[in-house]
Amino acid sequence: METTTGTLQAGTSAQPQLKRVLGLWDLIYYGVILTSPIAAVPLFGEAQVLSHGHAVTTLLLAMVAMSVTAVSFGRMATVYPSSGSVYTYISKGLNPHVGFVVGWAMFLEYLFQPIQNALYAVLAIQRMAPKIPFAILAALAVGLITFMTVQGIKFTARTNEVLLAFMVLVTLAFIIEAFRYIILHQHFSGLLSLRPIYNPDTFKFRLVASGTGLAALVFIGFDGVSILAEEVKNPRRNVLLASVLVCVFTGLFSGFQVYMAQRVLPDYTTYLNPETAFMDVARAASGPWLFHAYGIMLLVSSIACGLAGHVGASRLLYSMGRDDVLPKKIFGHISPTKGNPIYNVWIVGALAYIGVLTIPWELAAEIVTFGALIAFMGVNLVSLLHFSFGPENAGKRNFFLDAFVPGFGFVFCFGLLFSLQNWTKWAGILWLVVGILYAAYKTKGFTLHPKLFDFSET
Repeated sequence: METTTGTLQAGTSAQPQLKRVLGLWDLIYYGVILTSPIAAVPLFGEAQVLSHGHAVTTLLLAMVAMSVTAVSFGRMATVYPSSGSVYTYISKGLNPHVGFVVGWAMFLEYLFQPIQNALYAVLAIQRMAPKIPFAILAALAVGLITFMTVQGIKFTARTNEVLLAFMVLVTLAFIIEAFRYIILHQHFSGLLSLRPIYNPDTFKFRLVASGTGLAALVFIGFDGVSILAEEVKNPRRNVLLASVLVCVFTGLFSGFQVYMAQRVLPDYTTYLNPETAFMDVARAASGPWLFHAYGIMLLVSSIACGLAGHVGASRLLYSMGRDDVLPKKIFGHISPTKGNPIYNVWIVGALAYIGVLTIPWELAAEIVTFGALIAFMGVNLVSLLHFSFGPENAGKRNFFLDAFVPGFGFVFCFGLLFSLQNWTKWAGILWLVVGILYAAYKTKGFTLHPKLFDFSET
Protein backbone atom coordinates (compact mmCIF):
# COMPACT_ATOMS: atom_id res chain seq x y z
CA MET A 1 0.00 0.00 0.00
CA GLU A 2 2.80 2.37 0.93
CA THR A 3 4.54 1.64 -2.34
CA THR A 4 1.37 2.25 -4.31
CA THR A 5 0.71 5.53 -2.50
CA GLY A 6 4.23 6.65 -3.07
CA THR A 7 3.93 5.78 -6.72
CA LEU A 8 0.66 7.69 -7.05
CA GLN A 9 2.10 10.70 -5.28
CA ALA A 10 5.10 10.66 -7.52
CA GLY A 11 2.85 10.32 -10.54
CA THR A 12 0.44 13.05 -9.55
CA SER A 13 3.15 15.51 -8.54
CA ALA A 14 4.57 15.59 -12.03
CA GLN A 15 2.65 18.15 -14.11
CA PRO A 16 2.54 17.95 -17.92
CA GLN A 17 4.92 20.43 -19.48
CA LEU A 18 5.36 21.88 -22.95
CA LYS A 19 8.26 20.34 -24.82
CA ARG A 20 10.97 22.37 -26.51
CA VAL A 21 10.68 20.92 -30.01
CA LEU A 22 10.50 23.99 -32.28
CA GLY A 23 13.58 25.10 -34.18
CA LEU A 24 14.42 28.46 -35.73
CA TRP A 25 12.78 27.70 -39.09
CA ASP A 26 9.59 26.50 -37.38
CA LEU A 27 9.33 29.92 -35.72
CA ILE A 28 10.07 31.79 -38.93
CA TYR A 29 7.40 29.85 -40.85
CA TYR A 30 4.88 30.50 -38.07
CA GLY A 31 5.70 34.21 -38.03
CA VAL A 32 5.42 34.53 -41.81
CA ILE A 33 1.94 32.98 -41.68
CA LEU A 34 0.91 35.43 -38.94
CA THR A 35 2.11 38.50 -40.84
CA SER A 36 0.84 37.11 -44.19
CA PRO A 37 2.86 37.20 -47.43
CA ILE A 38 0.29 39.55 -49.00
CA ALA A 39 0.01 41.94 -46.05
CA ALA A 40 1.19 44.86 -48.18
CA VAL A 41 -1.38 44.32 -50.93
CA PRO A 42 -4.37 45.97 -49.18
CA LEU A 43 -2.16 48.88 -48.07
CA PHE A 44 -0.44 49.49 -51.39
CA GLY A 45 -2.78 52.10 -52.87
CA GLU A 46 -3.28 54.12 -49.68
CA ALA A 47 0.45 54.08 -48.93
CA GLN A 48 1.13 55.26 -52.48
CA VAL A 49 -1.33 58.13 -52.17
CA LEU A 50 -0.22 59.16 -48.66
CA SER A 51 3.50 59.11 -49.56
CA HIS A 52 3.03 60.47 -53.11
CA GLY A 53 4.48 57.41 -54.80
CA HIS A 54 6.95 56.15 -52.18
CA ALA A 55 5.22 53.01 -50.89
CA VAL A 56 8.45 50.98 -51.09
CA THR A 57 10.24 53.54 -48.94
CA THR A 58 7.47 53.47 -46.34
CA LEU A 59 7.73 49.67 -46.10
CA LEU A 60 11.51 49.73 -45.70
CA LEU A 61 11.36 52.41 -43.00
CA ALA A 62 8.62 50.52 -41.16
CA MET A 63 10.76 47.38 -41.42
CA VAL A 64 13.58 49.16 -39.55
CA ALA A 65 11.24 50.21 -36.74
CA MET A 66 9.65 46.77 -36.45
CA SER A 67 12.98 44.91 -36.62
CA VAL A 68 14.36 46.97 -33.75
CA THR A 69 11.16 46.40 -31.80
CA ALA A 70 11.43 42.67 -32.57
CA VAL A 71 14.74 42.65 -30.69
CA SER A 72 12.96 44.04 -27.63
CA PHE A 73 10.18 41.46 -27.99
CA GLY A 74 12.66 38.63 -28.29
CA ARG A 75 14.65 39.74 -25.25
CA MET A 76 11.58 40.28 -23.08
CA ALA A 77 10.34 36.80 -24.05
CA THR A 78 13.38 35.43 -22.21
CA VAL A 79 12.39 37.39 -19.10
CA TYR A 80 8.73 36.27 -19.17
CA PRO A 81 8.91 33.06 -21.27
CA SER A 82 5.43 31.85 -20.27
CA SER A 83 3.74 34.82 -21.91
CA GLY A 84 3.71 36.35 -25.34
CA SER A 85 2.02 39.68 -24.71
CA VAL A 86 3.63 43.09 -24.49
CA TYR A 87 0.76 43.86 -22.16
CA THR A 88 2.10 41.29 -19.70
CA TYR A 89 5.64 42.60 -20.06
CA ILE A 90 4.54 46.12 -19.11
CA SER A 91 2.16 45.09 -16.32
CA LYS A 92 4.81 42.94 -14.64
CA GLY A 93 7.97 44.78 -15.64
CA LEU A 94 6.86 48.39 -15.32
CA ASN A 95 3.55 49.13 -13.62
CA PRO A 96 0.10 47.47 -13.64
CA HIS A 97 -1.65 50.83 -14.13
CA VAL A 98 0.52 51.62 -17.17
CA GLY A 99 -0.14 48.06 -18.30
CA PHE A 100 -3.89 48.66 -18.05
CA VAL A 101 -3.65 51.74 -20.27
CA VAL A 102 -1.57 49.86 -22.84
CA GLY A 103 -4.07 47.00 -22.66
CA TRP A 104 -6.84 49.54 -23.24
CA ALA A 105 -5.03 50.73 -26.40
CA MET A 106 -4.62 47.11 -27.55
CA PHE A 107 -8.33 46.61 -26.86
CA LEU A 108 -9.02 49.34 -29.44
CA GLU A 109 -6.80 47.45 -31.89
CA TYR A 110 -8.74 44.23 -31.28
CA LEU A 111 -12.12 45.93 -31.77
CA PHE A 112 -11.13 47.59 -35.04
CA GLN A 113 -9.60 44.50 -36.62
CA PRO A 114 -13.05 43.02 -37.48
CA ILE A 115 -14.10 46.41 -38.90
CA GLN A 116 -10.96 46.73 -41.00
CA ASN A 117 -11.14 43.20 -42.40
CA ALA A 118 -14.90 43.19 -43.03
CA LEU A 119 -14.61 46.56 -44.76
CA TYR A 120 -11.85 45.33 -47.03
CA ALA A 121 -13.86 42.22 -47.89
CA VAL A 122 -16.72 44.50 -48.95
CA LEU A 123 -14.37 46.67 -51.05
CA ALA A 124 -12.95 43.59 -52.78
CA ILE A 125 -16.44 42.28 -53.62
CA GLN A 126 -17.55 45.71 -54.81
CA ARG A 127 -14.70 45.88 -57.35
CA MET A 128 -15.91 42.58 -58.84
CA ALA A 129 -19.66 43.27 -58.45
CA PRO A 130 -20.03 47.07 -58.50
CA LYS A 131 -23.84 47.09 -58.99
CA ILE A 132 -24.65 45.58 -55.59
CA PRO A 133 -25.34 48.35 -53.00
CA PHE A 134 -22.55 48.87 -50.48
CA ALA A 135 -24.87 48.50 -47.46
CA ILE A 136 -26.05 45.08 -48.68
CA LEU A 137 -22.50 43.89 -49.27
CA ALA A 138 -21.57 45.11 -45.79
CA ALA A 139 -24.47 43.22 -44.25
CA LEU A 140 -23.50 40.05 -46.12
CA ALA A 141 -19.80 40.24 -45.18
CA VAL A 142 -20.30 41.16 -41.53
CA GLY A 143 -23.26 38.78 -41.22
CA LEU A 144 -21.26 35.86 -42.62
CA ILE A 145 -18.32 36.50 -40.28
CA THR A 146 -20.62 36.94 -37.29
CA PHE A 147 -22.64 33.82 -38.11
CA MET A 148 -19.46 31.75 -38.44
CA THR A 149 -18.23 33.08 -35.10
CA VAL A 150 -21.55 32.28 -33.39
CA GLN A 151 -21.32 28.70 -34.63
CA GLY A 152 -17.84 28.41 -33.18
CA ILE A 153 -16.24 27.74 -36.56
CA LYS A 154 -12.46 28.14 -36.48
CA PHE A 155 -9.96 27.99 -39.27
CA THR A 156 -7.65 25.08 -38.66
CA ALA A 157 -3.94 24.94 -39.35
CA ARG A 158 -4.68 23.02 -42.56
CA THR A 159 -6.99 25.81 -43.76
CA ASN A 160 -4.28 28.35 -43.05
CA GLU A 161 -1.77 26.28 -45.00
CA VAL A 162 -4.13 26.03 -48.00
CA LEU A 163 -4.78 29.77 -47.86
CA LEU A 164 -1.05 30.46 -47.59
CA ALA A 165 -0.37 28.24 -50.61
CA PHE A 166 -3.04 30.07 -52.63
CA MET A 167 -1.56 33.45 -51.65
CA VAL A 168 1.94 32.37 -52.66
CA LEU A 169 0.69 30.93 -55.97
CA VAL A 170 -1.17 34.13 -56.96
CA THR A 171 1.75 36.27 -55.79
CA LEU A 172 4.22 34.30 -57.89
CA ALA A 173 1.86 34.60 -60.88
CA PHE A 174 1.79 38.37 -60.38
CA ILE A 175 5.58 38.64 -60.12
CA ILE A 176 6.03 36.65 -63.34
CA GLU A 177 3.36 38.66 -65.20
CA ALA A 178 4.68 41.97 -63.84
CA PHE A 179 8.20 41.03 -64.95
CA ARG A 180 6.90 40.21 -68.43
CA TYR A 181 4.90 43.47 -68.60
CA ILE A 182 7.86 45.63 -67.55
CA ILE A 183 10.24 43.96 -70.02
CA LEU A 184 7.67 44.34 -72.81
CA HIS A 185 6.93 48.02 -72.16
CA GLN A 186 10.11 49.37 -70.58
CA HIS A 187 12.78 46.81 -71.52
CA PHE A 188 15.27 45.49 -68.95
CA SER A 189 16.15 49.01 -67.80
CA GLY A 190 12.61 49.32 -66.44
CA LEU A 191 13.36 46.68 -63.81
CA LEU A 192 15.97 48.88 -62.15
CA SER A 193 14.78 52.29 -61.01
CA LEU A 194 15.20 54.40 -57.89
CA ARG A 195 11.99 56.35 -58.46
CA PRO A 196 9.82 54.00 -56.33
CA ILE A 197 12.28 54.63 -53.48
CA TYR A 198 13.10 58.28 -54.11
CA ASN A 199 11.34 60.51 -56.61
CA PRO A 200 12.65 64.09 -56.23
CA ASP A 201 9.55 65.49 -57.93
CA THR A 202 7.15 64.25 -55.23
CA PHE A 203 9.29 63.37 -52.18
CA LYS A 204 8.28 65.08 -48.95
CA PHE A 205 9.47 63.74 -45.62
CA ARG A 206 6.17 64.49 -43.86
CA LEU A 207 4.20 62.56 -46.46
CA VAL A 208 6.58 59.59 -46.40
CA ALA A 209 6.38 59.53 -42.60
CA SER A 210 2.59 59.48 -42.80
CA GLY A 211 2.71 56.56 -45.22
CA THR A 212 5.22 54.76 -43.00
CA GLY A 213 2.80 54.91 -40.07
CA LEU A 214 0.24 53.07 -42.18
CA ALA A 215 2.84 50.65 -43.57
CA ALA A 216 3.62 49.49 -40.03
CA LEU A 217 0.34 47.57 -40.23
CA VAL A 218 2.07 45.13 -42.62
CA PHE A 219 4.22 43.82 -39.76
CA ILE A 220 1.54 43.32 -37.13
CA GLY A 221 1.66 39.68 -36.08
CA PHE A 222 5.43 39.22 -35.87
CA ASP A 223 5.19 39.48 -32.06
CA GLY A 224 3.17 36.24 -32.09
CA VAL A 225 6.49 34.39 -32.36
CA SER A 226 7.17 35.16 -28.69
CA ILE A 227 4.01 33.27 -27.70
CA LEU A 228 5.84 30.01 -28.46
CA ALA A 229 8.79 30.82 -26.17
CA GLU A 230 8.13 27.80 -23.92
CA GLU A 231 8.24 25.37 -26.84
CA VAL A 232 11.40 26.59 -28.56
CA LYS A 233 14.85 25.11 -28.54
CA ASN A 234 17.35 27.68 -27.24
CA PRO A 235 14.68 30.39 -26.78
CA ARG A 236 17.16 33.13 -25.83
CA ARG A 237 18.63 32.93 -29.31
CA ASN A 238 15.85 31.63 -31.53
CA VAL A 239 12.89 33.78 -30.40
CA LEU A 240 14.88 36.97 -30.87
CA LEU A 241 16.42 35.86 -34.16
CA ALA A 242 13.12 34.57 -35.58
CA SER A 243 11.28 37.78 -34.65
CA VAL A 244 13.86 39.91 -36.45
CA LEU A 245 14.08 37.61 -39.49
CA VAL A 246 10.27 37.56 -39.85
CA CYS A 247 10.27 41.38 -39.91
CA VAL A 248 13.14 41.52 -42.42
CA PHE A 249 11.58 38.87 -44.69
CA THR A 250 8.16 40.56 -44.53
CA GLY A 251 9.67 43.95 -45.32
CA LEU A 252 11.82 42.75 -48.23
CA PHE A 253 9.22 40.42 -49.75
CA SER A 254 6.44 42.99 -49.41
CA GLY A 255 8.76 45.71 -50.66
CA PHE A 256 9.58 43.64 -53.76
CA GLN A 257 5.89 43.11 -54.54
CA VAL A 258 5.18 46.81 -54.13
CA TYR A 259 8.26 47.75 -56.20
CA MET A 260 7.02 45.61 -59.10
CA ALA A 261 3.53 47.09 -58.73
CA GLN A 262 4.94 50.61 -58.85
CA ARG A 263 6.87 49.81 -62.02
CA VAL A 264 3.70 48.47 -63.66
CA LEU A 265 1.49 51.44 -62.64
CA PRO A 266 3.77 54.23 -61.39
CA ASP A 267 1.17 57.02 -61.48
CA TYR A 268 -0.74 56.80 -58.19
CA THR A 269 -3.13 59.57 -59.30
CA THR A 270 -4.76 57.19 -61.81
CA TYR A 271 -5.96 54.59 -59.28
CA LEU A 272 -9.71 54.11 -59.50
CA ASN A 273 -9.89 53.09 -55.85
CA PRO A 274 -6.74 53.35 -53.65
CA GLU A 275 -7.95 50.64 -51.25
CA THR A 276 -8.02 48.03 -54.02
CA ALA A 277 -5.36 49.55 -56.29
CA PHE A 278 -3.36 46.33 -56.41
CA MET A 279 -6.23 44.70 -58.31
CA ASP A 280 -5.82 47.41 -60.97
CA VAL A 281 -2.10 46.69 -61.11
CA ALA A 282 -2.82 42.98 -61.55
CA ARG A 283 -5.24 43.72 -64.40
CA ALA A 284 -2.70 45.99 -66.10
CA ALA A 285 0.00 43.31 -65.81
CA SER A 286 -2.01 40.32 -66.97
CA GLY A 287 -5.61 41.13 -67.77
CA PRO A 288 -8.93 40.24 -66.09
CA TRP A 289 -7.97 36.74 -64.86
CA LEU A 290 -5.31 38.06 -62.46
CA PHE A 291 -7.62 40.94 -61.46
CA HIS A 292 -10.27 38.44 -60.35
CA ALA A 293 -7.68 36.11 -58.80
CA TYR A 294 -6.49 38.94 -56.56
CA GLY A 295 -10.08 39.87 -55.80
CA ILE A 296 -10.88 36.32 -54.65
CA MET A 297 -7.63 36.09 -52.69
CA LEU A 298 -8.24 39.38 -50.90
CA LEU A 299 -11.85 38.42 -50.19
CA VAL A 300 -10.97 35.03 -48.69
CA SER A 301 -8.04 36.48 -46.74
CA SER A 302 -10.18 39.31 -45.36
CA ILE A 303 -12.94 36.94 -44.24
CA ALA A 304 -10.39 34.60 -42.60
CA CYS A 305 -8.66 37.49 -40.82
CA GLY A 306 -12.04 39.02 -39.99
CA LEU A 307 -13.15 35.77 -38.37
CA ALA A 308 -9.95 35.61 -36.30
CA GLY A 309 -10.36 39.26 -35.30
CA HIS A 310 -14.03 38.75 -34.44
CA VAL A 311 -13.22 35.75 -32.24
CA GLY A 312 -10.38 37.65 -30.56
CA ALA A 313 -12.49 40.75 -29.87
CA SER A 314 -15.42 38.77 -28.48
CA ARG A 315 -13.11 36.65 -26.28
CA LEU A 316 -11.37 39.76 -24.95
CA LEU A 317 -14.75 41.31 -24.08
CA TYR A 318 -15.64 38.05 -22.34
CA SER A 319 -12.47 38.01 -20.25
CA MET A 320 -13.16 41.62 -19.22
CA GLY A 321 -16.77 40.76 -18.34
CA ARG A 322 -15.80 37.60 -16.44
CA ASP A 323 -13.31 39.60 -14.37
CA ASP A 324 -15.87 42.41 -13.88
CA VAL A 325 -13.82 44.97 -15.83
CA LEU A 326 -17.02 45.34 -17.89
CA PRO A 327 -20.60 44.49 -16.75
CA LYS A 328 -20.53 40.77 -16.06
CA LYS A 329 -24.17 39.88 -16.91
CA ILE A 330 -23.69 40.89 -20.53
CA PHE A 331 -20.01 40.56 -21.35
CA GLY A 332 -19.32 37.59 -19.06
CA HIS A 333 -22.21 35.50 -20.43
CA ILE A 334 -21.51 32.15 -22.11
CA SER A 335 -24.19 30.51 -24.27
CA PRO A 336 -25.07 27.10 -22.77
CA THR A 337 -25.76 25.68 -26.24
CA LYS A 338 -22.96 27.23 -28.32
CA GLY A 339 -20.30 27.50 -25.61
CA ASN A 340 -19.51 30.98 -26.94
CA PRO A 341 -19.77 34.47 -25.42
CA ILE A 342 -22.66 34.95 -27.81
CA TYR A 343 -23.71 38.43 -26.62
CA ASN A 344 -20.19 39.67 -27.31
CA VAL A 345 -20.18 38.09 -30.76
CA TRP A 346 -23.34 39.98 -31.70
CA ILE A 347 -22.06 43.20 -30.10
CA VAL A 348 -18.83 43.02 -32.10
CA GLY A 349 -20.85 42.21 -35.23
CA ALA A 350 -23.11 45.23 -34.72
CA LEU A 351 -20.13 47.51 -34.09
CA ALA A 352 -18.37 46.10 -37.15
CA TYR A 353 -21.39 46.76 -39.37
CA ILE A 354 -21.72 50.35 -38.12
CA GLY A 355 -17.98 50.82 -38.59
CA VAL A 356 -18.02 49.45 -42.14
CA LEU A 357 -20.79 51.91 -43.09
CA THR A 358 -19.29 54.97 -41.41
CA ILE A 359 -15.48 54.67 -41.27
CA PRO A 360 -13.18 54.75 -44.32
CA TRP A 361 -10.89 51.73 -44.56
CA GLU A 362 -7.77 53.86 -44.31
CA LEU A 363 -8.86 55.30 -40.94
CA ALA A 364 -9.85 51.87 -39.61
CA ALA A 365 -6.41 50.55 -40.59
CA GLU A 366 -4.69 53.51 -38.93
CA ILE A 367 -6.63 52.99 -35.69
CA VAL A 368 -5.41 49.38 -35.61
CA THR A 369 -1.90 50.76 -36.21
CA PHE A 370 -2.36 53.29 -33.37
CA GLY A 371 -3.05 50.52 -30.85
CA ALA A 372 -0.16 48.43 -32.17
CA LEU A 373 2.31 51.32 -32.03
CA ILE A 374 1.35 52.09 -28.44
CA ALA A 375 2.10 48.46 -27.61
CA PHE A 376 5.39 48.51 -29.53
CA MET A 377 6.48 51.69 -27.75
CA GLY A 378 5.65 49.99 -24.47
CA VAL A 379 7.76 46.90 -25.15
CA ASN A 380 10.73 49.05 -26.19
CA LEU A 381 10.38 51.13 -23.04
CA VAL A 382 10.12 48.18 -20.67
CA SER A 383 13.08 46.51 -22.42
CA LEU A 384 15.13 49.67 -21.99
CA LEU A 385 14.29 49.95 -18.30
CA HIS A 386 14.80 46.26 -17.56
CA PHE A 387 18.12 45.70 -19.32
CA SER A 388 19.66 49.16 -18.78
CA PHE A 389 18.54 49.88 -15.22
CA GLY A 390 17.46 46.56 -13.73
CA PRO A 391 19.65 45.53 -10.77
CA GLU A 392 19.89 41.95 -12.03
CA ASN A 393 21.84 43.17 -15.09
CA ALA A 394 24.40 45.25 -13.19
CA GLY A 395 27.95 44.69 -14.39
CA LYS A 396 26.97 42.98 -17.67
CA ARG A 397 25.26 45.73 -19.62
CA ASN A 398 25.81 46.38 -23.32
CA PHE A 399 25.04 49.98 -24.26
CA PHE A 400 24.12 49.24 -27.87
CA LEU A 401 21.85 46.28 -27.19
CA ASP A 402 20.45 47.35 -23.81
CA ALA A 403 20.00 51.09 -24.33
CA PHE A 404 20.43 52.23 -27.93
CA VAL A 405 18.31 49.54 -29.65
CA PRO A 406 15.17 49.82 -27.44
CA GLY A 407 15.61 53.60 -27.17
CA PHE A 408 15.80 53.93 -30.95
CA GLY A 409 12.79 51.63 -31.33
CA PHE A 410 10.75 53.70 -28.87
CA VAL A 411 11.58 56.99 -30.62
CA PHE A 412 10.98 55.53 -34.09
CA CYS A 413 7.60 54.08 -33.11
CA PHE A 414 6.65 57.37 -31.44
CA GLY A 415 7.55 59.17 -34.67
CA LEU A 416 5.31 56.79 -36.63
CA LEU A 417 2.51 57.33 -34.12
CA PHE A 418 2.91 61.10 -34.40
CA SER A 419 2.86 60.90 -38.22
CA LEU A 420 -0.60 59.31 -38.35
CA GLN A 421 -3.40 61.52 -39.60
CA ASN A 422 -4.86 64.00 -37.14
CA TRP A 423 -8.27 62.29 -37.05
CA THR A 424 -6.61 59.02 -36.03
CA LYS A 425 -4.43 60.63 -33.36
CA TRP A 426 -7.35 62.48 -31.77
CA ALA A 427 -9.52 59.37 -31.80
CA GLY A 428 -6.70 57.37 -30.20
CA ILE A 429 -5.98 60.02 -27.58
CA LEU A 430 -9.68 60.24 -26.71
CA TRP A 431 -9.77 56.46 -26.29
CA LEU A 432 -6.72 56.58 -23.99
CA VAL A 433 -8.28 59.36 -21.90
CA VAL A 434 -11.45 57.28 -21.49
CA GLY A 435 -9.29 54.33 -20.44
CA ILE A 436 -7.37 56.38 -17.89
CA LEU A 437 -10.58 57.78 -16.39
CA TYR A 438 -12.12 54.31 -16.30
CA ALA A 439 -9.00 52.90 -14.63
CA ALA A 440 -9.08 55.72 -12.06
CA TYR A 441 -12.72 54.92 -11.28
CA LYS A 442 -12.16 51.16 -10.99
CA THR A 443 -9.05 51.54 -8.79
CA LYS A 444 -10.38 54.35 -6.56
CA GLY A 445 -7.92 56.91 -7.84
CA PHE A 446 -5.17 54.38 -8.66
CA THR A 447 -4.96 53.22 -5.03
CA LEU A 448 -5.91 49.64 -5.93
CA HIS A 449 -4.40 47.30 -8.47
CA PRO A 450 -6.47 47.27 -11.68
CA LYS A 451 -8.21 44.13 -12.87
CA LEU A 452 -6.13 43.33 -15.89
CA PHE A 453 -7.09 42.21 -19.37
CA ASP A 454 -6.63 38.53 -20.11
CA PHE A 455 -5.25 38.47 -23.65
CA SER A 456 -4.75 34.71 -23.39
CA GLU A 457 -8.48 34.40 -24.10
CA THR A 458 -7.91 35.69 -27.62
